[in-house]
Amino acid sequence: MTMEAAEPAPLRVVFYSHDAQGLGHFSRNTALAQALARWLPELTGRPVTGLLLNGVPESDPANLPEGFDVVTLPAVCKQGRDYDPRRLDLSLDTVTSLRSDIIRATLRSFAPDLVIIDRHALGIDGELLPALQTLRREYPGVALVLGLREVLDDPQATAREWTRVSPGQVRNLYDEIWVYGDQAVHDLRATGELPRELHELVRFQGYLAIGRSTKELECDLEKPYLLTTTGGGSDGFDLCMAAARAKVPHGYRQVLVTGPQMPDEQFQRVVQAARKRTLVMRQLPDVAGPLHHAEAAITMAGYNTATEVLATTTPALFVPREWPRTEQLIRAEALAGQGAVDVLRQEELSPDAISQWWHGALGARADRTHLALDGLQTVAHSAADIVARRRNQEESLVS
Repeated sequence: MTMEAAEPAPLRVVFYSHDAQGLGHFSRNTALAQALARWLPELTGRPVTGLLLNGVPESDPANLPEGFDVVTLPAVCKQGRDYDPRRLDLSLDTVTSLRSDIIRATLRSFAPDLVIIDRHALGIDGELLPALQTLRREYPGVALVLGLREVLDDPQATAREWTRVSPGQVRNLYDEIWVYGDQAVHDLRATGELPRELHELVRFQGYLAIGRSTKELECDLEKPYLLTTTGGGSDGFDLCMAAARAKVPHGYRQVLVTGPQMPDEQFQRVVQAARKRTLVMRQLPDVAGPLHHAEAAITMAGYNTATEVLATTTPALFVPREWPRTEQLIRAEALAGQGAVDVLRQEELSPDAISQWWHGALGARADRTHLALDGLQTVAHSAADIVARRRNQEESLVS
């Protein structure tokens, strides 16, 4: 009688994002979860299961890979550069304390092999610190990674942030810092966005662009069309109004996607302002296909939308948000410097400027193959490497 080999235990992965505005952080972690679910079993010989901790009630778990689930934290929202509870009639301290307890209990029970924290090393007001310290003490083999988009903000703004978070503490807690970008386009070490004490932890992964969508690049929209989209839409009203009033080139129509988080009153104003041959929609099931098939695209310059653009050859005009952070402007101008996109500043935004860009972009295609766009696959290899390394270190300590 032969004994069947036992199935290997699944790798347990946790993604955290604070989620204060838009859907970007959750979307990025969803793309990363899909990548790890796709490639880690092949790289490690083990299946993958995981949790996404986030504070966006609107996040859609239907896009998660099999074996993953969502833990939704009490939501916070951004007020300028500060945070407030989004719904609870409580102080921010009370809400972050509640969030902290949920995070700590979840991580302690789940006992992950890998934890990837998005953007904020200690969370909002240090809410992650108790959980991370508990993991380091009780699960010495866990790999802790800080994941950063390639642009944080103006160096002066990030310097203020780092006065509230000790770089030394971050260095002691985290094994690596993964930067989701191309070092040749923007290096946050050289700009001063990242403290020097953390430079040795940095591993550039490339943009999370190629393979971001798990769906075929299909599109049910009637062609030919021009696409305008603002991501989540909470801060895209000005762009949508200008695009709605722009004159669409003859023979084309515009598909204008406001985003699900645009307030109803603003959405109705965009609908009323739309000229003929402009179709206004709140959202699309997946933007990758429509971007791929569009004759030209106008978007803001949030990280996720930017990477979806970079994965195509569609000519693109970025209209970046410039307040309260300049992150989008820095990204847009860096990519424009590489010939990947065009940029329109907020003070230049008008229906005429959009119409003029459309006429110049029609018939062109964009070559972005010189950029590092395979970050999703690179992250999977980095995850397999760091999990194996931490496991070996733990075993050597035990022996």
